[in-house]
Amino acid sequence: MKIAQDQEVEFDEFSRACDLVESYFGETIDDVALHAPVSRRQLIAVLARAQLSGRQLAIDGLTEEGEVVYQSNDETLLWLDGGFWTDMRGQHHLEPDEGRAAREVHRRLIEALDGDVSYYNRERDPFVLIERFDPYE
Repeated sequence: MKIAQDQEVEFDEFSRACDLVESYFGETIDDVALHAPVSRRQLIAVLARAQLSGRQLAIDGLTEEGEVVYQSNDETLLWLDGGFWTDMRGQHHLEPDEGRAAREVHRRLIEALDGDVSYYNRERDPFVLIERFDPYE
């Protein structure tokens, strides 16, 4: 299954990524989808694509492109420089509303842990890389 211009994954891997983001972000997905012009299902698919792309970018040094807010064996929460969500929108051919909604899900989670967004971080992109990739473990 082709999820981006230069990225293919097996359908079961994409399905697992959907299950993972749905269980990880939980009610935050519902809260954002309620007020955004995207469906819950659409938002889960966008978040799954971002996770799969983020995993590849992590191999290429994603954490060096910003500030790590929190890191554990299960997740890494980051404020990224360089237009991460703009790149995701282009790479995955996302509508602006889809990209904004996905960004908002990540922002809310980081703010819940790190507090309100400081002025400096308003221009940076929030991203939560879920490290435990297999939701069936």
